[in-house]
Amino acid sequence: MVAQISTGGNMFGALAYNQNKVDSEEAKVLFSNRMLLSEDGNFSIGECMRSFEMQMPVQLSTKKPILHISINPHPEDVLTDQQLSDIAREYMRKLGYGDQPYLVYKHTDIDRHHIHIVGLRVDENGRPLNDRFEHRRSKQITRELEQKYNLHPAEKKARTERPELKKVDYTAGDVKHQIGNTVKAACYGYRFQSFGEYKALLATYNICAEEVKGEVNGKPYQGIVYSATNDKGEKVGNPVKASRIGKSVGYEAVQRRMEKSGEAIKNGKLKERTRKIVADAVRNTRSRKELERELKKQGIDVVFRQNDSGRIYGVTFIDHDSRVVLNGSRLGKEFSANVFNDLYSDVQTGQTENVAPQRGQGQDFTQQPHTAARLPVSGLGGLFGGSSIGEEPPQDTAGQKRKKKKKRTRRIE
Repeated sequence: MVAQISTGGNMFGALAYNQNKVDSEEAKVLFSNRMLLSEDGNFSIGECMRSFEMQMPVQLSTKKPILHISINPHPEDVLTDQQLSDIAREYMRKLGYGDQPYLVYKHTDIDRHHIHIVGLRVDENGRPLNDRFEHRRSKQITRELEQKYNLHPAEKKARTERPELKKVDYTAGDVKHQIGNTVKAACYGYRFQSFGEYKALLATYNICAEEVKGEVNGKPYQGIVYSATNDKGEKVGNPVKASRIGKSVGYEAVQRRMEKSGEAIKNGKLKERTRKIVADAVRNTRSRKELERELKKQGIDVVFRQNDSGRIYGVTFIDHDSRVVLNGSRLGKEFSANVFNDLYSDVQTGQTENVAPQRGQGQDFTQQPHTAARLPVSGLGGLFGGSSIGEEPPQDTAGQKRKKKKKRTRRIE
C-alpha cells in the first residue's frame, strides 16, 4: 500500500477533482468525518465547501491548510468498500488527523481501485497540526495496515509501477472497455503537449483519436472520438465518444493534461534524456530501420508520418522511460520532420523510403553512402507547429509566411 500526501491552499480544486470523477461515475464518496453533510453521500461541491469553510479558522498561520491524500493498495489486493473505509479512518487517526473534517472518495477510473482523502490540516487557531516526519510516519502506518489486513507490500512496486498499457485487439471483443483502459493509462501515464503527440502515443496501441467540432442549439462544442485500429492503422468497428469512457479523457481533460505536461517537461528538463539518445542514434545508424531498432533498445519508440507523395511531414518520439511524448522539433531543429525526410529519401532520383506509422518497417540503406554524413544537420530543419493541436505541417504555417512577408517589406522600404 502506498500513500501520497500533498498540501495546498485551493480547497475547491481538490474537491472539484474528485467530484468530476463522481459525476463521470468513476468515483463515489465512501464516508465523511465531522462534516455537516447528508448521510446518503449525495451532495455538491458547494455544500462541501460551505462545510469546510464553517470549520476553517479566520486567521491562518500557513498558506497550505488543505490536505489531499491518495492511498493506493497493491493491484492484487481487492478490497471491499468497508475495508477501504476502515483503512482510511485508521490511517487518518494514526497520522494525527482523526478529529479533523475530511471526505473519503473511492476511485474506480483504473483497474486498481484506490481512495482519495480531502480535509483540513489546521487546528482551531489556524496552525498546522504536527506534520514533522509526516512522510516517514505515513510509510510506517501503511506497513502496519498491510500486516493488519494481510495486504501485499506495495512500496517497492510503486517505484517502478506504470499504468497498464495494452494494444487494443478488436478481435478480442469488448472494444469500448479495451479502449477506455488504454486511453486512461496513456493520458495520465505520459506527458504530451499537443493533440498530435497524444494521437501518436495512442496510435502505437492501436487507437485512433480524432477531434470533433460542431454546433448544438447555436452553441459550439468540441470533443474527442476514439476508434480501434488494426496493425496497419486502419480503423475497425464503431468509434467511441470520449463521454462514454469518462470526462477524464474528454476534450477539456486532455487540454488540461497538455498544459500541465508542458510545465512538467520544462521544469523537470524531461526532454534532455530523449534528445541525447536520439542524437546518438541518428549519428550511429544508417537507415530508418536501424534508427528505430537502436531507439527501441533505449526504450524509445519513433513514429513517422508521411503524405501521399511519400514525404515525411511528422516525427514523434515516445520515451517510455521518461514517459514523455515529443514531436521532433521540440528536441531542436536538427530533429524536425524535414531533416528526417532528407535523411531517409533521395530527392534527386525520386527514391523515397517507405515510411509508415508502424514501427520497424523501414528500408535498409546500408549499401548507400551514409546519408547523415552528407547533410549539415544543424543547418536543416524547417520548424513546424508542434505545440499546436493537430499534426505537424510539412511547410511553413500561414502565420510564419505573414511574418516573413512583413520582414521582406521592411527591408524593401
